[in-house]
Amino acid sequence: MTEVAKTTVVRTRAELRAALADAARPVGLVPTMGWLHEGHRALMRGARAESATVVVSIFVNPRQFNVASDFTRYPRNEARDLAMCEVEGVDLVFAPDVEEIYPPGFATTVSVGAVALPLEGAARPGHFDGVATVVAILFDLVGAERAYFGQKDAQQVMVIRQMARDLAIGTEVVTCPTIREPDGLALSSRNVHLTPDERAAAPVLRRALLAARDAWRAGERDGERLRDEMFEILTQEPLADVEYVSIADAVTLEELTTVDRPALASLAVRFGTTRLIDNEILDTTTGTATDRGL
Repeated sequence: MTEVAKTTVVRTRAELRAALADAARPVGLVPTMGWLHEGHRALMRGARAESATVVVSIFVNPRQFNVASDFTRYPRNEARDLAMCEVEGVDLVFAPDVEEIYPPGFATTVSVGAVALPLEGAARPGHFDGVATVVAILFDLVGAERAYFGQKDAQQVMVIRQMARDLAIGTEVVTCPTIREPDGLALSSRNVHLTPDERAAAPVLRRALLAARDAWRAGERDGERLRDEMFEILTQEPLADVEYVSIADAVTLEELTTVDRPALASLAVRFGTTRLIDNEILDTTTGTATDRGL
């Protein structure tokens, strides 16, 4: 166990449990894979505002990468991450090795149902099994009252919320707004892999989502026309390789023919070797995500 100013860093399950044994409640957890950015810092601040003890996990989870090279090239800089946690007043960082999360003989997978199948689930087979499994472990180890996730990964939040509900895990899943660059690009650890030209092109994701949102606000309720609106804007950018565009039910993620209920507009686009996702909630009651759910 080491100290980084006021932030304690633990590496093992035993150290984590010992550090939390007398921790002030409530506890807020921010699960991350490291290479922290302003989006993660916003989650930490949300946790800090509601929690007596803030825990950040830093673990690049191999089970959620369906392409081995993506796991290998995922950016890592623990010293930088720990310094950021210190600035944000994080009390405890859990930064385990793979063997500490998945010890020898580990043979259990948490598989969430229908909400994990479309969109990212279809594009990245096995991805959400890896996400649900590691988050279930983290929820159990930390026992936090609340855990904080970004709206950018909307389907992931839905999967984790379903998992926690089905397994009777008491941790509340809190969704925080997407943090963006001034040009609208959602912050992501993967953005570091964009070339200068790709980075200049990437805000087309946000433009496509806003076009669909504006059309919906103007009264368009035909799901296919809204999907076409996004696709048309994306295909105007030569560097954008579109994987999917979606207008889906905000609860089930079923693609909508008519947008007559809250919906999630989402997309996935590749720029060279870098795959980016983003989304926008279409909801007449809020127009955006709430802090306690989509």
